[in-house]
Amino acid sequence: MTATASDSTIAHEFVQFAVEAGVLRFGEFRTKAGRLSPYFFNSGLFDDGAKLLRLGEFYARRLVASGLEFDMLFGPAYKGITLAAAVAMEFGRRGRAVPFAFNRKEAKDHGEGGVVVGAPLRGRTVIVDDVITDGASKRESVELLRREQAEPVAVLIALDRMERGGGTASAVEEVGTTYGIPVIAIATLDDLMRFIAGRADLERWRPAVSAYRAEYGARAA
Repeated sequence: MTATASDSTIAHEFVQFAVEAGVLRFGEFRTKAGRLSPYFFNSGLFDDGAKLLRLGEFYARRLVASGLEFDMLFGPAYKGITLAAAVAMEFGRRGRAVPFAFNRKEAKDHGEGGVVVGAPLRGRTVIVDDVITDGASKRESVELLRREQAEPVAVLIALDRMERGGGTASAVEEVGTTYGIPVIAIATLDDLMRFIAGRADLERWRPAVSAYRAEYGARAA
């Protein structure tokens, strides 16, 4: 299984929110893979309660729109912890008490011990994170969930950069194919390109983003 198509309305609203919040920026940025990117998505800048409330709403809307049935949420350390909590809070606001859990980077040898904090891992579980780069943290999450007898049913992320992973497929597609679960993104790079094409203040970045997509983007299936 690979990434699921984004919802155009949710995607447009999310990209606008990310730009206005200063989380999605344009310029010259060095990525983890060493590529020089004309845009940068830094989820760490969702750094106050108001932004997190809206962010949780977007994640929840996208998950509901996917039609996926699930029982709980899991947030990989570290960024996924806050994201899973924000999404669970939004579902609580909607009247559904969705359990969530997260992991520690290192096992705790006192108190409750172990590496998992929060609700017991069980049932159909959605992994919540910001982006997928090399897929390492998602592999660890899937393995942890399965070891605990939970069933990972999807990875829910904010932005699919649609960049090649280790081969011609994107890192997102590689995760979906490797583990047989869908990757659900609130927005994709294509959504971002459509957004900037309609904004006079951002139009000047379109050639650079298009060139980056042409050089590093995954090939169409």
